[in-house]
Amino acid sequence: MISDFGYILLFVVTAILFLVVMLFAARLLRPARPNEEKLSTYESGEEPEGNANISFNIRFYIIALVFLLFDVELVFLFPWATVFGQEELIRETNGLWGWFSLSEMFLFLGILTLGLAYAWRKGHLDWIRPTVKTPEFSSPVPDDLYKKINKKYE
Repeated sequence: MISDFGYILLFVVTAILFLVVMLFAARLLRPARPNEEKLSTYESGEEPEGNANISFNIRFYIIALVFLLFDVELVFLFPWATVFGQEELIRETNGLWGWFSLSEMFLFLGILTLGLAYAWRKGHLDWIRPTVKTPEFSSPVPDDLYKKINKKYE
């Protein structure tokens, strides 16, 4: 007879085996016709410019960390909210459990609010918009010639 852990091990082995079989079948069935365009770096339909190994702006990381902070807050808040209203726990502890857990959650939310206020005050949540720069182009053709051509096609 297989124990509970045996079922879990069987499930994991089956999942890994299924994955390997599917990847092997995909490799056999797919066409392999590489060309220069398929092997080039794809950046939202634009031709890549320069080296791809550049540093990202630090603001991306800060926004991601603030998002994770509040995502983790919800992970801790949801189980608390599901258990908070259970009348059996309140009756067993003569109402003390409800007040203790409520004050503990307000303390938790207060610490997270202080963290948000700190990040906001330091300006980490401000997003500096890039200045729009119009490209300067110098041409040996005089501007008057462009104006004549534009009038001709209007």
